[in-house]
Order: sequence, then C-alpha cells, then structure tokens
Amino acid sequence: MPNAAADDDDAAAAEDVALLAGGLAANAVDSLPVGALEDKLRLARTEGRALRVKLGIDPTAPDIHLGHAVVLRKLREFQDAGHRVVLIVGDYTARIGDPSGRSTLRPMLSEEEILANAQTFADQALKILDPDPERLEVRRNSEWLDMRMAEVLGLLRTTTAAQLLERDDFARRWAAKESISMLELLYPLLQAYDSVAVHADLELGGTDQRFNLLLGRDVQRAYGQPAQAILTMPILVGVDGNRKMSKSLGNQIGITDAPEEMYGKTMAIPDEAMGEYRRLLLDPGSQGPDPVATEGSAGQSPRDAKRALARELVRWLHSAEDAAAAERHFDRVHVEGREPETIEEARFHSDGGLVHLPGLMAAEFGISRSQARRLIDEGGVTLGEAQLAAGEHDVPDERAEGQVLKVGKRRFRRLRSG
Repeated sequence: MPNAAADDDDAAAAEDVALLAGGLAANAVDSLPVGALEDKLRLARTEGRALRVKLGIDPTAPDIHLGHAVVLRKLREFQDAGHRVVLIVGDYTARIGDPSGRSTLRPMLSEEEILANAQTFADQALKILDPDPERLEVRRNSEWLDMRMAEVLGLLRTTTAAQLLERDDFARRWAAKESISMLELLYPLLQAYDSVAVHADLELGGTDQRFNLLLGRDVQRAYGQPAQAILTMPILVGVDGNRKMSKSLGNQIGITDAPEEMYGKTMAIPDEAMGEYRRLLLDPGSQGPDPVATEGSAGQSPRDAKRALARELVRWLHSAEDAAAAERHFDRVHVEGREPETIEEARFHSDGGLVHLPGLMAAEFGISRSQARRLIDEGGVTLGEAQLAAGEHDVPDERAEGQVLKVGKRRFRRLRSG
C-alpha cells in the first residue's frame, strides 16, 4: 500500500529544491546543463551534505572590484543556503594569464606580484563571503598544478587541439593566422583540472568563462568524477558604461576604495547602466545592501537615483556613516566646488630643488608613473589653483610646499616637504 505521507514528503522536498534552484540561479545568464543544478541539490539533500561550489580567480591585479562582486555575492547566497564555497586563488594559472577575450598572450607577472595579489584577493573576498570554515574553503592551485610530466601528459589526453580551437577567441585568432601560444592552449585545461582537484559540484564564472567551465565537466568525467553543473553570471560594465569592468581599463570601482572615491565613481556611471548595477549588486533577498526603495519612484530624477545607488554601495562595503560622509564630501567638492574638509598630507623629497610629481602620484594614489604623466599631459592635474601644463612633471620645491595637488576630480593631497 502506497505511503501517502512519504509521497507528500518527497513532493515537498522536490518543491523546495526547485524553489532553491530557481533562487540560486537568479540573475544568472545560463544554468547548464538544464536541470543540472536541481539534480545536484536533490542529490546533496539525499546524501545529507553541502554542495561544493567553486570559483577560480587569477590574481593578475591586486584588488577585487564590483565586477568580481557580482559572482562573489552569488557565492554568498549559496553559503547562506548551507553550501560550501571553494574559492580558488589561481596563483599558478596566473603565471600564464587567462586568454579569454584577448588577442595576445598576457604579460608574465613576477612571483612576488602573484603572491602579493593572491593574499590581497583572499583577504578582500572576505568582505563579501562568510569566513566560517564550514562554509568557505580557500585554496591556491599551486597546491596541485606543479605536476610531474606523467601527470601533465595524463591531463593532455583528456581533450584535443581541435576541441580547444573551438573556443571563440582561439577560433578568431586561428582564422586570422595570429599566433596562439602553447601556454594559452594549456590554460583552459589547467583551470578545468582545478575542478577535479577540489571535486566541484558546481562552478560559477562570468559569461566569458563559459568554454572553460564546460571543459571542466569533460575533464572531470575523464578522471572518473561526476561532471559539475555551471552557472554563468553577467559581466558588469565599468563606469564608462560600455566595456567590462577592469583595472587595466581604469573603469573599475574597487570594493576597498575609500568611501568618497566609491561614491564619486558611482556618480560617474552613465544613466543607462544604473539598472544593471542595481539588478546585479542591490537586488533584495541576498547578502549585500538593502534594495533602494525609491528606485523607479514617480518623479525621481536619474541624479537622485544615482545618489541613492552610490549611498547603498558605500553602506554595503563600508558603513552607513561612511555613506553619509561620502555624500557630504561629494556635494562639497563637486556641487559646491570647494576643497574637501580634510585633506591628507603627502610628504615629498627634493631632488635638486624639484619635486617629481609622477613619482609622488604613483606612491600616493596607486597608479603607474606612466598613468600619472598621462594625466598631467591631458590637463587632469592641478597644483594649488593652477592646472599643470603638458610635460610639467617636475616643479620647484617652493611651488609645491603647502599646496593642494588635485588629480582628476576626486583625489587630493596637501604637499609638505620632508
């Protein structure tokens, strides 16, 4: 005789899984294969365990920005649902650099740069992820990718050159007779092997990672493991509104940017990009800021909506007090045209009676000397009341002493000798 109570329990469990899968896949571009996430959740429930949800990030730059935060927030949702995130900091794969979307081999980073970036990435991710060791596992793929040759050959046997050349960026370069290094061809396989090493049930990544994520399924099967499900997340545009957020493009908002910097950069986002920022970073029901209640209200101007967005981003990544102070700073500097209430001092050292401003700007604002020279040459730097002229990279000590150096619209330092 059928057990009606057991059938009801099974139906309720199936409904819970379907609802959970739908919520966890919210905002995703693709959940592949169709139904795979539900199957993984159902199996985990049956086995009484958490899913192992993987994200790999190569530390090719020192800071995490809001583009990374889109995926990190989704990982936090999985943690809040009881699952275990495996964050892989790709200190080994960073030696190659992900070729996704690129037409040339990435420049090689030094070992010191990679190690410093890896530590920064891991630390900054904890602003969004739950650090509970039951919910978070942070790994570096140098743990398993420093392979013996026999192991490398075993990995290479899992796929073919033809399969790798189907990848969009490789296919374009192959058709154009452009060079593709063996390192670049190896990169997707190394990233795929990460899924084998950590026994991933699910992997997340941006839409530009779709090929790599799917290859991870193939490689897992070749090693006798169940193939992971995948979620691809949208790629957030930068503050320029048309290119992906990237430190190399200078259009990023870092999650550790100072509150006034974060607020000011958000105010520079084009109006048409605000909806995407709000949807991917401020949606209700997940870890992060509360939704902005006034969004979409009748009569609200784009500027007021943007101010609300800026406040909420600063509140999320800093505090409500910081958000209020950042808004006051913005109004004082950008609306009223006055200097900030407080300006941090920067000490300079004379070199033959001159101050080399690109070096000072690089030290104070974390930009390269070439970027600093370009900002001066483009008229983006003032000293006191005077805009620096193109090529005016060195100024006399007496002209610099006590003056405010303004770089762009949001960066200020009062210069002092010593």
